[in-house]
Amino acid sequence: MPGFVHVVDDDESFRTAMERRLKKAGYEVSTYASAQHLLDRLPGESVLGCILLDVRIPGMSGLELQSRLSELGSTLPIIFLTGYADIPTTVRSIKAGAEDFLTKPVSSDELLPAIERAIVHHEVTRGLKSKLDMVRAHIATLTPREREVFKLVIRGKTNKEVANALGGTERTIKAHRHKVMEKMQVQSLAELVSLAERVGVLASAAGQTT
Repeated sequence: MPGFVHVVDDDESFRTAMERRLKKAGYEVSTYASAQHLLDRLPGESVLGCILLDVRIPGMSGLELQSRLSELGSTLPIIFLTGYADIPTTVRSIKAGAEDFLTKPVSSDELLPAIERAIVHHEVTRGLKSKLDMVRAHIATLTPREREVFKLVIRGKTNKEVANALGGTERTIKAHRHKVMEKMQVQSLAELVSLAERVGVLASAAGQTT
């Protein structure tokens, strides 16, 4: 599977050797001498790829970069590479979502399958993120009243109960409900609840029951 591999390591000879090895395997490659270097040239999500990241690099560490990329909403999977593997660091990185944790020197038989798995994972997470972004965009088109109806409907309230809660007529609520379904591009209440659950709206609506 083609893809773009971003190599972050302060060792220039390692970066050069890794770039040569990965290009030979058919990947596009960019190399970075530091975490800040990558952040200054933040990779886009349009091309499937992953990040090969050294744990111990000057300035911002590999784990700190992992945290920063997560805050920025990056879905690029991270494979950590280190010459100083220790269990606490490995566990911490995996818990924070790292795709893999490999020890230098790493063989192509170990590295290339790990990259392939990471890029497959990126394809899945990128697709999911795209769907969720679309759902959020649909929610953003709802008027304030439609959003109120939406939050009550996904909690299982009937038109009558929604009308009582919001002070409108059942007929008006039915019209709002129809508009909500139309804007959210769903055919059933089950679909609407599923979408709300996936973007966290259902949980926040449930928290407003009291």
